[in-house]
Amino acid sequence: MSITIYGIKNCSTMKKAFDKLTALGLEYEFFDYKKQAIGKPILAHWVETVGIDKIMNTKGTTYRNLSDTQKAQIKQDVHAALDMMIAKPSMIKRPIVVSDNELIIGFDEIAFEKLAK
Repeated sequence: MSITIYGIKNCSTMKKAFDKLTALGLEYEFFDYKKQAIGKPILAHWVETVGIDKIMNTKGTTYRNLSDTQKAQIKQDVHAALDMMIAKPSMIKRPIVVSDNELIIGFDEIAFEKLAK
């Protein structure tokens, strides 16, 4: 089984996810948004699968620092939202764990444990 974890290395939630996956004996690849650009097709697939509300991090400072006009635009236009998340990857929730048949958004110990079975 192939596992990729997407996020930002210095994020505390990411560190918890790394520790949990390692403790479960799961090998994974790490995709760091700060070092590699996330492709729009991948991001669009995630949004189609679980919805923009689950993928976009609206609680972080990056989102909160957007102007009201920018917030309105990305709420009305999914393509604008995708472009904004690509330009500002801190707006993508973390971690996102992708395996052969799973898409896990956020730190979810139970879902991680299911991957190990």
